[in-house]
Amino acid sequence: MDLRIFTEPQQGASYDTLLRVARTAEQLGTFSAFFRSDHYLKMGGVSGLPGPTDAWITLAGLARDTSTIRLGTLMTAGTFRLPGVLAIQVAQVDAMSGGRVEFGLGAGWYEAEHTAYGIPFPKEKFGRLEEQLEIITGLWNTKLGDTFDFAGKYYQLTDSPALPKPAQAKIPVLVGGTGPTRTPALAARFADEFNLPFVSVEDTAAQFGRVREAVERAGRRAGDLVYSNALVVCVGRDDAEVARRAAVIGRDVDELKANGLAGTPDEVVERIGRFAAVGTERIYLQVLDLDDLDQLELIATRVAPQLG
Repeated sequence: MDLRIFTEPQQGASYDTLLRVARTAEQLGTFSAFFRSDHYLKMGGVSGLPGPTDAWITLAGLARDTSTIRLGTLMTAGTFRLPGVLAIQVAQVDAMSGGRVEFGLGAGWYEAEHTAYGIPFPKEKFGRLEEQLEIITGLWNTKLGDTFDFAGKYYQLTDSPALPKPAQAKIPVLVGGTGPTRTPALAARFADEFNLPFVSVEDTAAQFGRVREAVERAGRRAGDLVYSNALVVCVGRDDAEVARRAAVIGRDVDELKANGLAGTPDEVVERIGRFAAVGTERIYLQVLDLDDLDQLELIATRVAPQLG
């Protein structure tokens, strides 16, 4: 099982805080990647201070301030950026990192953050997402010296030089979500990885099945994709430490055990095994207390070694 760190900086985190988490994850050698959300407004009863940080500016900084850990988004909001500009930004950060970027793109959903910062919030988001994926991957895949054109309903590009190119021959593309029809079809067309955020083992099995069927209908092998989950993590050496960590993030222990990865290391290993049994190959551990670096070390020393 591949373990990755997933952060929610809109809840309150400076760049320096994110850098400490990323460097700790890198130094521990257990976690293959550091990912972050892409939001401009806090959620729930937190202060959100010092305020939002931009996902791709953060990753550009981490590209230079780390050396081995992979970097990405769950998910970049498609409503925030024009696809041509986003293709340039991601390719540049990939070059800055020496080819360590992975690119998750979603439709965008949180209307309040758009209103708060003057960002248009279109009604038809899924169609835009499909065109964005086609444009961004098309720009990256265009041969040097050729140009890229696109005539869609929402976006039009003419004689684009399709530059710059990423450092990687292919940046891994992540698509995710619970939609039963259009989402699996989109993953089948564009994804190298399919991700499910905060769902049960049973719902994971059902959606992974839909995606595998869609991938095979598209003429690809179902095993060509990586299948992953994002789940909140709250691990303690004993029940008291679990309860303390749950209290810090404002969550109930029983709820966390039912819907996330919570408990002692052995309990979390057992829970991860249930996801693995339905096809999960990678887990993004949503870390909500970014000052608690001891929890990362506990996962690295007491959970990861039991996963094989």
